[in-house]
Amino acid sequence: MASIGEFDPLNTRVPATKIEVTVSLVVLYLQAVGTKEWREFGRTEVIDNTRNPDFVRKFVLDFFFEEKQNLRFDVLGINCLLSTLSPSKDFLGQTFCTLGEIIGSTGGRKELLKETKFNEDGTFTICHKTEVIKNTLNPVWQPFTIPVRALCNGDYDRTVKVDVYDWDRDGSHDFIGEFTTSYRELSRGQNQFNVYEVRHGMEVTLLSFKVESEYTFVDFIRGGTQLNFTVAIDFTASNGNPSQPTSLHYMSPYQMNAYAMALKAVGEIIQDYDSDKLFPAYGFGAKLPPDGKISHAFPLNGDNDNPNCVGIEGVLESYFQSLRAVQLYGPTNFAPVINKVANCAAEITDGSQYFVLLMITDGVISDMVQTKEAVVNAASLPLSIIIVGVGPAEFDAMEELDGDEVRVSSRGRLAERDIVQFVPFRDYIDRSGNQVLSMARLAKDVLAEIPDQLLSFMKSRGIEPRPALSSSPLPQLHRHI
Repeated sequence: MASIGEFDPLNTRVPATKIEVTVSLVVLYLQAVGTKEWREFGRTEVIDNTRNPDFVRKFVLDFFFEEKQNLRFDVLGINCLLSTLSPSKDFLGQTFCTLGEIIGSTGGRKELLKETKFNEDGTFTICHKTEVIKNTLNPVWQPFTIPVRALCNGDYDRTVKVDVYDWDRDGSHDFIGEFTTSYRELSRGQNQFNVYEVRHGMEVTLLSFKVESEYTFVDFIRGGTQLNFTVAIDFTASNGNPSQPTSLHYMSPYQMNAYAMALKAVGEIIQDYDSDKLFPAYGFGAKLPPDGKISHAFPLNGDNDNPNCVGIEGVLESYFQSLRAVQLYGPTNFAPVINKVANCAAEITDGSQYFVLLMITDGVISDMVQTKEAVVNAASLPLSIIIVGVGPAEFDAMEELDGDEVRVSSRGRLAERDIVQFVPFRDYIDRSGNQVLSMARLAKDVLAEIPDQLLSFMKSRGIEPRPALSSSPLPQLHRHI
């Protein structure tokens, strides 16, 4: 496709041949939960005469860990036929991902159609105004706090400009002068380098500078912290015969059962933060072949040496295979699985890994004393536990484990942190039967506490996030639980 360096629509000497100018832009769409409707969020500026455009305009979205935020990027080319000057949009392609995939990718960047480079446009944005000091030629302004992101967006060498004005009551403030500096310069604190001349005979002096770190969940994810997701499913007889439609484990060819819905709802979000997508999956409360021995922590894939399943679909496949192979029995013991995952978490406490255990059950815990002990012990480890209750049973006893109101205790010891979140799935079922909406509601609620629980562990151990990783992949240690 030919291109020209200059284009003047008023130049009548342009011949009537079809010489085309390639112009491209990207349109971002967000998908609504439930309706699945794609809605335009924004579009970049138009860049012409290049096949590798570097867009300046940014898309700023609110990130919610507990939600699956689907994104669609459409790439358009606008071909202007110089003979007619009539632009026509050409669809060049599109790609899909979730916002979680971008956040969870190495370096916080996901390569889709092309590598994206973010440029700054050179303009300034007001990020703070001091108070007015009246009736003095030597004002001393009050200390103020400003996030590093607001000051320089994490670029310590970015230019920071300070304007100084003489205040007037009528609002027509007189400009005195300005100076430039940077976060790196300011961080040196009070010294000879932080005395700035605004104009001849007038200086501004930095009196103090203090940096206090307030890390976020995203800081740890961008620094390489991986979420290790483990699943444990209740195979007790109270669920009913899996071959019967009344069973909570019934495998209908038309729709997912409650266990599969809960697993898929939570797993599809967490998997974006686990680079190898290998998930240990267990069952509890069943008799196993060939000798009928009861197990409270058997691998769904039947491999005791490697219980990992590939992706959430692999977990679902292993779950359905186990339903055909084992005998539902009992009792409902939670402690064995919790202790198994806790033992693995105890081996990696440097902040590089954080474990999330999803337990799905239909009834009351049989080993509450042992489970409380396991939770109290696990509360000092990089571990969170999500319990989803399915079916019509009363789950009042489960509230004892969810420490929102009263911290879990065992033998006089209080849990160091609140690490358990319990919800009954029936509270999230959409009345119209929309399974997608039901799953989204469930995931949003049960995952909402994970970021704060991760931060509470990191803070309790004095762990800071590592610098954001580069885009080159790093090897990951993934434990077999």
